[in-house]
Amino acid sequence: MGGQPIVLDIVTGFLGAGKTTLINRLLKDPALADTAVIVNEFGEISIDHLLVEQASDGVIELGDGCLCCTVRGALVDTLAALAGRAQKLRRVVVETTGLADPVPVLQAVMAHPELSRTYSVGSVVTVVDAVNGAATLDAHEEALSQVVVADRLLLTKGDLAPDKDRQALIRHMAALNPNAEILDARAPEAGSAAMFERDAGPRTAPPPAAHHDHDHPHDHGHHEGRFQSVSLTHDRPLPQAAVENFLDLLATQQGEHILRIKGLVETIEEPSRPLLVQGAQRLLHAPERLSRWPDSGRGTRIVVIGHALDVDYVRRIFAAFAGQAAVDTPDRTALEHNPLAIPGFRA
Repeated sequence: MGGQPIVLDIVTGFLGAGKTTLINRLLKDPALADTAVIVNEFGEISIDHLLVEQASDGVIELGDGCLCCTVRGALVDTLAALAGRAQKLRRVVVETTGLADPVPVLQAVMAHPELSRTYSVGSVVTVVDAVNGAATLDAHEEALSQVVVADRLLLTKGDLAPDKDRQALIRHMAALNPNAEILDARAPEAGSAAMFERDAGPRTAPPPAAHHDHDHPHDHGHHEGRFQSVSLTHDRPLPQAAVENFLDLLATQQGEHILRIKGLVETIEEPSRPLLVQGAQRLLHAPERLSRWPDSGRGTRIVVIGHALDVDYVRRIFAAFAGQAAVDTPDRTALEHNPLAIPGFRA
């Protein structure tokens, strides 16, 4: 299929966080006129799709289940049908059920030969309820995953929560996902297409790390220790082949521990057009050339998010492929021409 790929964005968040309210605000933005919305529900009676206001291209409802197994197959079929429409879409937004882990949605697109060419994964926006968010993160693994893999975290009901509780939740989310932008739902950009602006890699000024809150002493450290976010940066252009080989080796060796990979890379081949790289577990999306850099930053900015990751391994292998000298680590030539240098490497 020719032309620009359709951008696929995901809006997720636990039950009652305010996803439908956000979708309705977004659909009023003229910049999202060529957008279709897929609503996934859980339960025998489908209601949420009736609450979403109709956009020009309609709302498609997937009922009865989380985005896995049978419903994931329905999602793939729906995305394929949308791509075949005569009226070209620029964007598809998938609103997941509150019980869904967004990673299988990313996997469904990346693993499908046709969809991986037709769609470009955009942003994951996670909606978090300021009143119930802390308790939800304590009680539900799905909610943790929704926060950890997000590009943006949207805090709703902030006016209903005590300020000290709201600030403690913000610090907790920043510790779980230091590379996500945290926005208040009342901010103007929270209801516009700006929510889905492409972004990748470590931020120049990440949110403050969590610290002990004497006014709100509940310990969240057991959550934060279960997930890792590894930021990889390099200030000079890299050969595209080196980047692809690094990602392939990383997916091979650490794939079962990886929730998401996302980043922008300045390559020697086309330094003015960043290479967008993405992956989920062992699945890698085909690298995509963007028309321009989203900000003034250049070089390489890649974030690897996972659980039980071998962080030191990730850093050492990236350093090798980036040509950064490190003790007891093979260089890129050794890795690319001697697969035995690292057990399991696929040439």
